Amino acid sequence: MNDRALAGDLATAAGELLLDIRRDSGLSGKELGKAGDLRSNELLLARLAAERPDDAVLSEESADDKSRLSASRVWIVDPVDGTREYGTAGHTDWAVHVALWSADDGLIAGAVALPALGVTYLDDTEPVTPTGGLASTPRGDRLRVVVSASRPPEFSARVAEAIGGDVLPMGSAGAKAMAVVRGEADAYVHSGGQYEWDSAAPVAVARAQGLWCGRIDGSELLYNRDDTYLPDLVICRSDLRDAIIAITAADA
Repeated sequence: MNDRALAGDLATAAGELLLDIRRDSGLSGKELGKAGDLRSNELLLARLAAERPDDAVLSEESADDKSRLSASRVWIVDPVDGTREYGTAGHTDWAVHVALWSADDGLIAGAVALPALGVTYLDDTEPVTPTGGLASTPRGDRLRVVVSASRPPEFSARVAEAIGGDVLPMGSAGAKAMAVVRGEADAYVHSGGQYEWDSAAPVAVARAQGLWCGRIDGSELLYNRDDTYLPDLVICRSDLRDAIIAITAADA
């Protein structure tokens, strides 16, 4: 199985496990989130140890082994992206992220599973179709800027105004990024409170679909760094990049 297919298979398998836990465990809220994080992480680490034993792993739910800094290949995973939403009944805006970073080429594979929607996105050029909750909401000629429901950036309204759009809050970085990938939203902007595992897989998938991805000052997103804090992010249609960065760069 090649790296892209493996990323997709891992994200999908972890997502199916999370759905089973959500349905059968009798847990809810933070306890459900903790159980999901733990068991999804165990699955991902076991599969990677078996199928890519020579690769390093950086996971939100594991101690950071700094030997990854000298590794040629590092899997960057988020076992449950949007733990709050996963633990809340009725929410579909949570995800599983699996990405592969190479010392030579940066992000070389990525998959984002949205288990509650029954779909996994890969870093390929296959056409994607609207499947999320935004697909059924009339938008007219207004563009959409998705932001964190719990930590919306201060500049959200100004970004939306600059491109003639509206701000929509959602959970999970993966869910927001995939809304842009599907064309249900036009930009995703974030500032503060993210780490490499929050954006690596979504960025790999978004770039493959021709979207612009970078930091709010317009600079490149860098992965497998000593400090995994990567606090800000823009994923948008390429034609909106300059208008958005003109607003966000002032807050960088």
